[in-house]
Amino acid sequence: MIHLVLGGARSGKSRFAESQVIERLVASQSDENSSELECLYFATAEALDDEMKERIAQHQSQRNNDAIAWRTIESPLMLSVALKANAKGSCIVLVDCLTLWLSNHLLQSASDWQATKAEFLQVISELPAEVILVSNEVGCGIVPMGELSRRFVDEAGWLHQDIATIADRVTLVTAGLPLRLKG
Repeated sequence: MIHLVLGGARSGKSRFAESQVIERLVASQSDENSSELECLYFATAEALDDEMKERIAQHQSQRNNDAIAWRTIESPLMLSVALKANAKGSCIVLVDCLTLWLSNHLLQSASDWQATKAEFLQVISELPAEVILVSNEVGCGIVPMGELSRRFVDEAGWLHQDIATIADRVTLVTAGLPLRLKG
């Protein structure tokens, strides 16, 4: 099962995605025939400045308040490799956030984004685990100035469309309120 969760900055998308993991974990614990799920958190952010360190700490603090023993795997670039190595059938995967992962690749001069994206789409469609993907919806504003900014918005939009095509569920979160778009 693939669930894409989209939303703007500070929309509540990460909290919503985490609540989906909690709901799935509670459901599996009440099912006597279900094995215990491991909760994997794939973090794509890099703490390159104080502001980002603070954002990461806020997300970690938010997760620490949950009744979940998260196993965090930091994968700012090698997300597909990390998913293949860690995501097994008895786990639920939360990836936060795809647009940071995209940014990390676009800033790498040697990155082949199209090949990376194709590999990622293949990997998530073959994973035996449940997957929740969090990403920023950035296509609702004006066309940004600057070639890199425009490429980022274009690539994010195409990535979201490609994931939405194979996803079982797509949810848009605005002001903390989820709106189911698919599934």
